Amino acid sequence: MKITNIPFGTTDWSSIPVTEHQGVTGKALWRTQQFGEIRVRMVEYTPGYVADHWCEKGHILLCLEGRLDTELADGRKFVLTPGVSYQVADQAEAHRSSTEIGATLFIVD
Repeated sequence: MKITNIPFGTTDWSSIPVTEHQGVTGKALWRTQQFGEIRVRMVEYTPGYVADHWCEKGHILLCLEGRLDTELADGRKFVLTPGVSYQVADQAEAHRSSTEIGATLFIVD
């Protein structure tokens, strides 16, 4: 990723409109900012959220609150708690997320 043509700015995430995305169960609440080709999101997964798809998009993801369980298509599983992040490239390893208690994430992709 190369970051270009983005002037200095701040984001008050509470002022960004929320979009809802249904999971198999639960939902994801996204607040999204687009900076050229870079998408930056604050995402809240409700308790009991289970993703409805395997994602192949690359992300850098930081868990801010709660607990996120991430499973890779090869069966490996990872747990993210506040202060723990993961990074994965586009088309590198399909992954899907779930949470029993809910989670708040900061995601760049």
